[in-house]
Amino acid sequence: MSRDPIVTKFGRRAVLGFLMFGVADVALAGAPAVSLRPVRKPADAVKRSVKGVTSLVADANLGGKVGFVVADARSGAVLESYNPLAAQPPASVTKALTTLFALNRLGAGKRFKTQLLATGPIQNGVLAGDLVLKGGGDPTLSTDDLFEMAGRLKAAGVTSVKGKLRVYGGMSVIDQIDRDQPEHVGYNPAVAGLNLNFNRVYLEWKRSSGGYSVTMDARSNKIRPGVGFAKTTVAARSLPIFKYSGAGGRDNWSVANKALGKGGGRWLPVRRPEIYAGDVLQTVARSHGIKLPFPVKASGAPRGTVLVEHVSQDLRVVARDMLRFSTNLTAEVLGLQASGAGSLKASARAMSQWLGDTYGMRKAQFVDHSGLGDASQISAQEMVKALVGAGANSQLRSILKSIPVRDGDNKVVQKSATKVVAKTGTLNFVSALAGYIRTPDGRDLAFAIFMADVPRRRALKKSERESPRGSRSWNGRAKRLQSELINRWAVLHGA
Repeated sequence: MSRDPIVTKFGRRAVLGFLMFGVADVALAGAPAVSLRPVRKPADAVKRSVKGVTSLVADANLGGKVGFVVADARSGAVLESYNPLAAQPPASVTKALTTLFALNRLGAGKRFKTQLLATGPIQNGVLAGDLVLKGGGDPTLSTDDLFEMAGRLKAAGVTSVKGKLRVYGGMSVIDQIDRDQPEHVGYNPAVAGLNLNFNRVYLEWKRSSGGYSVTMDARSNKIRPGVGFAKTTVAARSLPIFKYSGAGGRDNWSVANKALGKGGGRWLPVRRPEIYAGDVLQTVARSHGIKLPFPVKASGAPRGTVLVEHVSQDLRVVARDMLRFSTNLTAEVLGLQASGAGSLKASARAMSQWLGDTYGMRKAQFVDHSGLGDASQISAQEMVKALVGAGANSQLRSILKSIPVRDGDNKVVQKSATKVVAKTGTLNFVSALAGYIRTPDGRDLAFAIFMADVPRRRALKKSERESPRGSRSWNGRAKRLQSELINRWAVLHGA
């Protein structure tokens, strides 16, 4: 991992210490929204017209708590803060810390392998033993990848299997990320060592004169193979909209007919990820002329001859895409691979310990690697410690998503001289943003903004959490405040 020259010169702990004591002093003094060192007086009308932090926060009318810290990304000097020690749910900003953890433990060049193994010889196109689909922790495996693997299996001489099609992920399946989420949301799937399509399956429905026709598939950019491990029935009811059962070792859903309308579709979470991957392999293999049985789980680590191997992109690319699209499944798999732990909570504790040892983040606590669980807590002070500690020219900064700068009318500024890369985080009544700013005159800043109305969030029923009343407007006000703060810092804290 690259390091900033100032961090190297003075030492990581010295810089983090500077940051820690600086922010603590602000907090003990009543959290004034001013720098710990004299801020240059405004030299022009633009700086004189910058609105004060207290007014900006009041105008946002968010309720709950708002906390932020902005610091020089190279020296760690705190420039401005507001409630810097307030512990808040970081939401998907957690993924930036998971990236640091995974890059350190696994290395940027880490690649994940998915294999097809043969436990017996191939004779006249028939595999005499079992065919094993063996996962290696790839969180990005897709239907298109399995289709390509099946084609290579045909090229290896296999047209049928005398034994079984076994599936093996190499780790215990975690059936969902956060139990407080509605059970049908696609962003809360199972986590395993063998994952497909981010462990989501697509449900589509159409109304006809005889009722509804329902299909479930593992669609990709190229093909839409149907699945047999999961099924959905339409029930004559209004609520609940979805019900789930794992009876028979498969994913069984029922959906309320009063909620379907004329037609539509949505992604549902997969709870049997290994069987799902095997099911889709069976279907796409058929299109290559290969006959496979329905998959069963392997009881232990399989041994055999590798016939086909699919290799993922390297970890840096996988993490970049995770940060861009905020995929929860990817974050959890990377965190589990980095820690080697057997549960999300144990893995999150290992990451918390590593962050404390590496960046001095002793008070931050996590319950997962994606930020989906709102029991995770971190302050803006601690987040900025990690960003400064990682370095102004770090691998993390190079793969964070570019965030558009907006003007006073909330319109995107084209070709803005201020450049922002950051990770966003959104839950109901929780909004977070953390990353780096390059001001128009070239100064590098590190910042973290956490906002949450936790009592309002906790008052929601589980059934309301997918799209509660008021959450969209709250989130819009939160994002506007984030934009106003970034504009303020670019004006006041340039070089």
